[in-house]
Amino acid sequence: MNILVLGGTKFVGRALVDAALAANHQITIFNRGKSNPNIFKDIETLTGDRDGGLSALKGQKWDIVIDTCGYVPRIVRQSVELLQDSAERYLFISTLSVYDSHLSSAGKISESHPLKIMEDESTEEVNAQTYGALKVLCEKEIEKCFSGRSLQIRPGYIVGPHDPTDRFSYWALRATQGGNALAPNPPGRKMQIVDARDLAAWTIQCCENDRKGFYNAVGPEKDLSMKELLDSCVQVAAEKNLPAANFVWLAEKFLIEHEVGYSSELPLCLPPVNGHSTDRVFDNSKAISNGLKFRPLSETISDTISWVKSQEPKSKLSAGLSPEKESRLLRAWSETA
Repeated sequence: MNILVLGGTKFVGRALVDAALAANHQITIFNRGKSNPNIFKDIETLTGDRDGGLSALKGQKWDIVIDTCGYVPRIVRQSVELLQDSAERYLFISTLSVYDSHLSSAGKISESHPLKIMEDESTEEVNAQTYGALKVLCEKEIEKCFSGRSLQIRPGYIVGPHDPTDRFSYWALRATQGGNALAPNPPGRKMQIVDARDLAAWTIQCCENDRKGFYNAVGPEKDLSMKELLDSCVQVAAEKNLPAANFVWLAEKFLIEHEVGYSSELPLCLPPVNGHSTDRVFDNSKAISNGLKFRPLSETISDTISWVKSQEPKSKLSAGLSPEKESRLLRAWSETA
């Protein structure tokens, strides 16, 4: 296939290009040339800007467009209107955040669950409050021009090497640093993640098999708890002969009282609502039945640790507790025992 990737040099886009090349497809990438511009020197690269700078895309043909970086509907509209006659199909990397999780749902949230609504559709600021609703509007823009020709993939937490968010990397790395480490109760908190490489390999398979419609792309195949995730991180640390940490589980009430930020300082964890832990579990059965597969969790953890340690040392990760604050919280917690 002849594939155009919008983006293609950061985390998910990079994994998608790698997967497409491994499957012997012809790839063109389009981006601003600012992020990792030299990682794919041997494939066609078009330079431009999604907001008003799409001229490099004119007059060409592709079998499929993979959009890895659409966040604002007005900007996505420019791409789909320009490419609707230049590409057979359009694949959009969306998000599980499109679902209105405040509406009651029996069991896991499936692809038919109600979506978020943006009251002011002129809003273009992307933040934690608007991200999901803006993605809904982006999906709708794609459907307008590629009706019956689009595939909307909705992942949740994407993890693995090259992750710029450090959300998963924080826990994997902390497990290798020894001593007591802070973990948020409850240990049975449900965790759903997908390795970027597994997501990418399956996405390319979807292109090859002409999949259409909407898919929740999240793992693992079986239920995973926060404790199981951290226990796996500790086990991998030990196998790598690194100083394995001992995770200490602190009460949610204590963490809230001490103003610990769940999304920023306890990544992958949602804050409790009305005193109760918030588990939002998404149904991935449709994607699994259509070929989505997951590598062992230990492999993702091991590769993430190796990747983090191969990078230039950061003064501070993008997510997670600082060592100083973690120490203060653990001391305060021990005094309450």
